[in-house]
Amino acid sequence: MSTYYNWIKNLFLDVSQNEQMAVFFSALVVLLSIAAVSGIFHLILRSALRGIFSKIVKRTRFEWDDILFKNRVFNVLAHIAPVLIIGWASNFAGNDIQWMDGILNGLAKIYLIAVIIALLNRLLTASLDIYQTYPFSKERPIKGYVQLMKLLLYFVGAIFLISVLVSKSPGNLFTGLGAMAAVLMFVFKDPILGFVASIQLAANKMVKPGDWVSLPSYNADGTVEDISLTSVKVQNWDKTITTIPTYALVSGSMTNWIGMEESGGRRIKRSINIDMTTVHFADTKLLEHLRQFSLIRDYVEKKEEEVKEYNRAKQLDERDYVSGRRQTNLGIFRKYLEAYLHAHPGVHDEMTFLIRHLQPTEKGIPVEIYVFSKDQRWANYEELQADIFDHILAVLPEFGLRVFQNPSGEDFRILKHISNNDA
Repeated sequence: MSTYYNWIKNLFLDVSQNEQMAVFFSALVVLLSIAAVSGIFHLILRSALRGIFSKIVKRTRFEWDDILFKNRVFNVLAHIAPVLIIGWASNFAGNDIQWMDGILNGLAKIYLIAVIIALLNRLLTASLDIYQTYPFSKERPIKGYVQLMKLLLYFVGAIFLISVLVSKSPGNLFTGLGAMAAVLMFVFKDPILGFVASIQLAANKMVKPGDWVSLPSYNADGTVEDISLTSVKVQNWDKTITTIPTYALVSGSMTNWIGMEESGGRRIKRSINIDMTTVHFADTKLLEHLRQFSLIRDYVEKKEEEVKEYNRAKQLDERDYVSGRRQTNLGIFRKYLEAYLHAHPGVHDEMTFLIRHLQPTEKGIPVEIYVFSKDQRWANYEELQADIFDHILAVLPEFGLRVFQNPSGEDFRILKHISNNDA
């Protein structure tokens, strides 16, 4: 390259006889030539590598090489040609421009560092894509770890770039960073916390993409879309996106509904308040009325025989409702609910199944249904709950029961109308 420089320089000297101008323009022409040659060799080598690796990828049955090719990992190797050309041509001006050698050598080093960083970055991205092709990647996501490695890669690369620019050893720069540890801890607080949280999440299998999670403190309730080093993206049920810090999953309160999804059922836990003034013993008329319902007929007849046998053994009069045993309309209603829900095709029989009373309040006595739906899909689950309670509200009068309800404006209007008529 020095021969080419001297030839250009002599041409300029023949024209201008000004050595400084000849040196300047000769160096400019050589620099442009180096840039052009580097670009040409880069394009040629990139095209050749792409063609070679494209044929290799098509002939193999492995998926990992397709991912490497897709992430253009092999294309980075084409940048080696410009690095070598710039380094080889660095001393083209000799003693005419002594500082040019240092600049071009520094430029070649910076270019080489950038190429190495780009190559490692693309390898990390491709490695993540390859890892995600395996089924176990859903249980143990490593995106946060890969992002941390990239962050460290950029950090180390920046140190080497600075060492080239200031002509200092990278070791000295790393030593100097020890004094800035507190500042670095503050700057990289979120990545450090996120890294620790990622380890806990992966080790304990706390959450993974696709899980349904609820974080009330962040107004997040939906499906985890992505877990990165510093943030977790949750798509809520209203299709909004909530982004929360990764460490919030381990430092705060979080509900993961994956247990419900894997169990095969979804809990229905809802109560209905019964007006306590409508609860009474079941008389003969009510028992005859309830015998016409097939779901409850066997229970009513069997229970009535059991009650009569007990009362006869105790020699109790049938009219003695206080001392003896009697069926109540509320007790029969609870048994009816059990039979009805056991027969319902949408209710899971093999999971927790309870029909119980809760503590009576000024709003009546709550009868709670605690069962599990077979269908976990939200819309179907809500529809099943609605169907069950539609039926309960409609069937209550058959048992002589009434739902408790606070007086409404219509109730007061009717009461006023009755009072006026009485007056």
